[in-house]
Amino acid sequence: MSARWVAAVTSRTGALLIVVVTAALTALVWLTSPEQPAADPSDGLPAGKQSTRVTELADRFPSGRTDAAVVVFERVDAPLTAADRDTIDAATRSLTARAQGGVVPPPQISQDKRAALLIVPVAGDLDNAAEAATVDAIRETVAQSLPTGLTAQVTGGPAFSRDIAAAFDGADVTLLIATAAVVALLLLITYRSPVLWIAPLLVIGVGDQLVAKLLPWVARVVGERTDASVSGIVSVLVFGAGTDYALLLMSRYREELRRTPSRREAMATALRAAAPAIVGSAATVILALLTLLAAVLTSNRTLGISAALGVAVALFFGLVVLPAVLAALPRGVFWPFVPKVGSPEPSDTGWWARIAAGVGKRPAAVLTVAVMLLGGLAAGLLTTRIGLSQTEQFRTEVESVTAQEALARHFPAGSSQPLTVITTSATTNAVAAAMQTVDGVANVGRAETSDDGRLSQVSVRLTDGPGTTRADQTVRDVRAALADIPGADALVGGAPAADLDQRDANVRDDQVIVPLVLAVVLLVLILLLRSLVAPVLLLVTVIASYAASLGAATIVLTHLFDMPALDAGVPLLSFLFLVALGVDYNIFLVTRAREEAIARGDTRTAMVRALGATGGVITSAGILLAAVFTVLGVLPVIVLTQIGVIVGIGVLLDTLLVRTLVVPAIALLLGERFWWPAQPSRRSQPAADLGRSAAPRSAASERSAAPGPGPR
Repeated sequence: MSARWVAAVTSRTGALLIVVVTAALTALVWLTSPEQPAADPSDGLPAGKQSTRVTELADRFPSGRTDAAVVVFERVDAPLTAADRDTIDAATRSLTARAQGGVVPPPQISQDKRAALLIVPVAGDLDNAAEAATVDAIRETVAQSLPTGLTAQVTGGPAFSRDIAAAFDGADVTLLIATAAVVALLLLITYRSPVLWIAPLLVIGVGDQLVAKLLPWVARVVGERTDASVSGIVSVLVFGAGTDYALLLMSRYREELRRTPSRREAMATALRAAAPAIVGSAATVILALLTLLAAVLTSNRTLGISAALGVAVALFFGLVVLPAVLAALPRGVFWPFVPKVGSPEPSDTGWWARIAAGVGKRPAAVLTVAVMLLGGLAAGLLTTRIGLSQTEQFRTEVESVTAQEALARHFPAGSSQPLTVITTSATTNAVAAAMQTVDGVANVGRAETSDDGRLSQVSVRLTDGPGTTRADQTVRDVRAALADIPGADALVGGAPAADLDQRDANVRDDQVIVPLVLAVVLLVLILLLRSLVAPVLLLVTVIASYAASLGAATIVLTHLFDMPALDAGVPLLSFLFLVALGVDYNIFLVTRAREEAIARGDTRTAMVRALGATGGVITSAGILLAAVFTVLGVLPVIVLTQIGVIVGIGVLLDTLLVRTLVVPAIALLLGERFWWPAQPSRRSQPAADLGRSAAPRSAASERSAAPGPGPR
């Protein structure tokens, strides 16, 4: 950072101006933030896939965008009674007012006579509030005056959407409170001050709320709503990254306060020293997140832009607003542990200095043990299974899932959400006949002709529920059977096909995004360290850490949380967050080691001192970031819980094992070759200069060097 800019940030006038301008811009964004755009039926679907094209063609048919809520009446231990059937008939009549078109088809009775299925047509283009109100009204209607022993539950696409929305009811407030509480507690423990933690928490909290008001603009740019899951992940990233940057800056600030009585000069020096690592870290995360623009899934692209914006705002608040606030506060905010001029450096004393010395004595043994531990944890990957069915998306019991399970006991499990097949009108009969021969197809419904008479739409019920392995195979078999019919140009969509297409898109995105992320991170590391060997080795350690964290998380999620598998989108997002965020701690450590190598002329000594100096702050940052991601578990959606657990474990491994043992041990074993082709040790200062730079400054030199007016 330029001396002029640093002086402006830390001077009395500059700090005040920054705070006022930031407050004004934040207020302006709050006042002008638009509403989220209306939901589109194709939101989240992969571009160009058959299920997406079927959704886009729905308006060409008389039924339009019609969905269905499915009511399941069940008597578990006996056939339906006459009173049960009277109740079902009464519910059918009552629901006509809620049905699209005012018509509810007659109920279907199961072969075992213990259940009835009632399909209630509803508009498929309702916004979230209207859809929730419709489903709630249907549930309230069918639950009235039920005979003893008869249950009535609602499932189907709208019901699943309603239950997912309900899982996020109040999520913004819950997540904000939980995250802020975790950050406040850990900052209080880290700084051991009843006052100091307030400043970074308030600054980061304002940044988080600013990002929340910017997300609707992102939604309008990308053309897809930034839903509660996106805003939750982005909020966690803002708090996590922002707190990391604050911890690194404030740790360096505390060091400089031990060297000079001027808090403004101490902040200026700390800002110049910490800025390269913080900017390099943020750039790595932002660029890695932006690789999601190459994704097929629009939901991944939306998340990438939103999260990158969040980290950019966290960088601004951590590197501009927070220094201005801290420079305006007296040294006493560190009470009761106020840094005194001339007190010992953290790299020379304390627990982390002893750990650094221990790694320095036996780097080969330390590296061997650490690698064996990572390998043992990575062995958990042998039991990792990818792919959840629709009924496995919740951690808590919800009605749409229990209703789907009840339906599957008496009807084909795919009855609640059938396939939708669109073909040319001339080939409708051939298409219907071909589908009836496919294993896994329960029945083929009547065809509906498009408004222009050129296309036909057929509803197909499967024997298995959406998202299951057998349903996926049936969709593939149906598509293969129809591909051979001349002139059919058949498209297979609906919920089962959309689930399959999303999983296939996730596989494609994995294959494209993962190499892009690795390339971006490697390029940033090369530019930051001006080296080739160190960046490659750091990238390898982060990959090893990801493998170990995914293996360990598989064991935790399977045995402690009883989750059958990982969601298809979880590995990519976990990899993205872990590689981008995990390399942060390596950047913080290695940039400090490079600085020490330039100053002292010896890589081994530099790495030991860097580990001792940064050990406390990086460990605090890692534990805090892991805890913040774990907060995602307060939401009863399995995907977010899985991301939180995997990233939490991975950040702890990066913090406590990779950065503490693996990277220092590698650097100590390689010595100067670690920086090849750069040779920072040859740029070391003369011993006299080094001594002067470490010595406390005199009051006279302090006054002449102060970057701006104001009390000291």
